[in-house]
Amino acid sequence: MDERTTDEVAAVFSAAGDSVTVINAEVAKSSLTDEEKDTVQRNVDHLELIKAYKKVDETTSIWGSEDFTAIDAAVTAGKAKLA
Repeated sequence: MDERTTDEVAAVFSAAGDSVTVINAEVAKSSLTDEEKDTVQRNVDHLELIKAYKKVDETTSIWGSEDFTAIDAAVTAGKAKLA
């Protein structure tokens, strides 16, 4: 597999933002249905997975100077809502 291009990394980071939006919308609800809980879990899993993306050498992260503050907050909030 080839290394991801800068545009591909940006697209992955953008997709992470979509997951943040979904999680935050669900967390704002007073209670969740089982389907909504599944949605939160899938999106939390997605964010944790992309944060762990590595380059082809499998030791170096693909990430550079991206700000993961919103992603980390969404993961924390999603997990708290599911607890």
